[in-house]
Amino acid sequence: MALVEPVPGAPAAVADCGAERALVVADYHAGIEAGLRYERGVELRSDADGRRARLCALRDRVSPDRVVVVGDLVHRIGDPGEGERDEVERLLDALAVPLTLVPGNHDGGVADAYDRIEVADAGGLRLGDVGFVHGHTWPDRAVLGAETVCMGHEHPQVRLEDAVGGGRTEKAWLRGRLRLEPFADHFEVAPESLGWGDSELVVFPAFNDRSGGTWINVDGQTFLSPFLPDGLADDAEAYLLDGTRLGAYRRV
Repeated sequence: MALVEPVPGAPAAVADCGAERALVVADYHAGIEAGLRYERGVELRSDADGRRARLCALRDRVSPDRVVVVGDLVHRIGDPGEGERDEVERLLDALAVPLTLVPGNHDGGVADAYDRIEVADAGGLRLGDVGFVHGHTWPDRAVLGAETVCMGHEHPQVRLEDAVGGGRTEKAWLRGRLRLEPFADHFEVAPESLGWGDSELVVFPAFNDRSGGTWINVDGQTFLSPFLPDGLADDAEAYLLDGTRLGAYRRV
């Protein structure tokens, strides 16, 4: 059985971290509605209660020892605003299990704002044979040497079209072999000196339903991470949340 298994029908996975079992999500983006109002002038009613209820339902479903958020727990870059603080405090109260955050590009003020959150180093976190990174920067070598590496940041989505031209966009998982060469170039070492095996990279869909995403099967779309797509094998596959296997993501 794989170390990281998606929860059917949800943008979340269960990770076997050796001594612990973790519920893993990426890109929660608490307070996104306030951000959209400020950034784009879009008025949306807060879905804080809905996000919290969905995550707590997943906790009840899989009974984890902890929750790991693979970056962007909050939406506002810098010091969290009042709305975000309230949403996160309510979430922590409701979860009643430890929450570990691998900080993303939106989480700069989290460590100072919440003393109940275990905040990892910016280069990522390794628990047993599972590594966790957000993906907006180059991760630490030790994290990338894990058997399975989980990342967020991209919010992968696929655009699906039917025979008459109708289409829809759905969240997707990306899973494939981690390619050594781009990381060896970054660290300025020979690939064989990294000492890694055939690590698997799992790119998580965004937990937040309002955060948009990268269309991984549409020409002209570019990845956000500095190590994608080069760091992911060409035969990496895409999956829908319900487990539907779409095949190699480049050919979906």
